[in-house]
Amino acid sequence: MSIKNKFDLSGKVAIITGASKGIGESIARALAEYGAKVVVSSRKQEAVDAVADSIKAEGYEAIGIACHVGDSDQRKNLVQKTVENYGGVDILINNAATNPVFQPLAKVEDDVFDKIMDVNVKACFSLGNLCYPIMKERGGGSVINIASVEGLKPSFGLGLYSVSKSALIMLTQSQAKEWGPKGIRSNAICPGLIQTKFSSALWENEKILKQVESYLPLQRMAQPDEMAGLAVFLASDAASYATGGVYTNDGGHMLAGH
Repeated sequence: MSIKNKFDLSGKVAIITGASKGIGESIARALAEYGAKVVVSSRKQEAVDAVADSIKAEGYEAIGIACHVGDSDQRKNLVQKTVENYGGVDILINNAATNPVFQPLAKVEDDVFDKIMDVNVKACFSLGNLCYPIMKERGGGSVINIASVEGLKPSFGLGLYSVSKSALIMLTQSQAKEWGPKGIRSNAICPGLIQTKFSSALWENEKILKQVESYLPLQRMAQPDEMAGLAVFLASDAASYATGGVYTNDGGHMLAGH
């Protein structure tokens, strides 16, 4: 098989959470372009329908299924509806995340801790477990957890978010170790600063943005679609030997001395 053909996702079914905008939407569009049947998921049905309809208008296959990943019943419904519509799951992209605070650890309340861990870690754990038997039956699959460089090197004010993303990286490696014998690969992508609504508190502040861009080797923040190529690779047979990997896609953030 040619290398080019290994990137073909035709016949594969992919669930992408947090896919109504930003990185999730870019990844959903990319996977669809490479042939996958894409399940666009986020909290609001209208939002996921809009993205799915837009993907279908370009001639690709997609459906929108609303799911608040912090809700156990909605997670089960997401996987069940995916199987009902497309017959299974081959690719799971855990992209949905939350970070409601920008403050020191000592000021964060317990309920905020619970919310961040529920969405950023427990939901990924749960969705992985829900998809595991389906992928196992289909002879394999690919789990991609969208972590963050914050899970590798914490920034001031993002401590709890960093803790959650660090936990997600270890979840990824544990999945890879346990599920590899069943042909299921699990990898983590660690984006740096991306221009999305999620990170707007950072890049909308011109002083912070200039400071960040000045220390990055590439001297700029990224656009969401700059994360999509790596996701396509990890979802595809081109990455058939890649599991347990932690891939930074960060403009050199991890090299920067700050």
